[in-house]
Amino acid sequence: MSKISAAITAVGAYVPDFRLTNKVLETMVDTNDEWITTRTGIKERRILKDKDKGTSYLAIKAAEDLLKKSKVDPAEIDLVIVGTATPDLPVASTAVYVASEIGATNAFAYDLQAACSNFLYGMSTAASYIESGRYKKVLLIGADKMSSILDYTDRTTCIIFGDGAGAVLFEPNEEGLGLQDEFLRSDGKGRPFLRIEAGGSLLPASEETVKNKQHYVYQDGKSVFKFAVSNMADVAAKIMERNKLSHDDVHWLVPHQANKRIIDATANRMGLDNDKVMMNIQRYGNTTSATLPLLLWDYEKQLKKGDNLVFAAFGGGFTWGAIYLKWAYNS
Repeated sequence: MSKISAAITAVGAYVPDFRLTNKVLETMVDTNDEWITTRTGIKERRILKDKDKGTSYLAIKAAEDLLKKSKVDPAEIDLVIVGTATPDLPVASTAVYVASEIGATNAFAYDLQAACSNFLYGMSTAASYIESGRYKKVLLIGADKMSSILDYTDRTTCIIFGDGAGAVLFEPNEEGLGLQDEFLRSDGKGRPFLRIEAGGSLLPASEETVKNKQHYVYQDGKSVFKFAVSNMADVAAKIMERNKLSHDDVHWLVPHQANKRIIDATANRMGLDNDKVMMNIQRYGNTTSATLPLLLWDYEKQLKKGDNLVFAAFGGGFTWGAIYLKWAYNS
């Protein structure tokens, strides 16, 4: 019997209609289009304007897109994982609600939190469930309503993030396709550099924490950039070296969309030309958990069965890593 590997067999996504452009941001905070574009590569980001809708709405829409395209019966799904830094509620799992809403009545579900590495870590988790042989269909969703935790008077953060969701279905494969290798890392020394100070058990919500704007994302941009540039490039190079992949062997780099300069540094380290690098940061900004599946959604028609993909991400905490995956189907 052939070894079971875990392959992505379907992709779906959703982004809100509203476009927050750099030009609009110029009227909200002390910044300008040239400054944002030069330093980040971002031109616009999508924002979920409806205050009554949270991350679950984005996740459900992405899952429904996947189910419609793939014609998969949601009742056949065994597990739903939602990677998110912005759950609907602090305690009740967003994934559980999403599973119920999409009709995945036979699935168990839970959230995964590793900041911007959510989807990457989720790929590892989903693949392990498939490779165990106990589960046949695992739905992995990366979704974040980052606008809900942004201070739009803070130009260091509000220019970067957007809202969105992406989903993939993992299924067993006996052709040697799917997830091949992973190299995942974390370092708690990075906790002070990218965080939300209040709202957790260390500093519960209070009138004072709200007044001090401690429920918004804080980022020490220079420190995060420094760590991200070196670590994302290192793990991408490591995964290539460990699997004896040359730059000619890699068909696509699928990098977390945090900053164009970080993406370029990773591609350069791997020896890849620009036409092998997936990029949509200019249109969506950093959607945190959704960046990697949104790339797959945008580039799906260009992917061919057997293509070698290297995923790389870096997130708060710090968390980072790379995954080597062989694409399993032609669109």
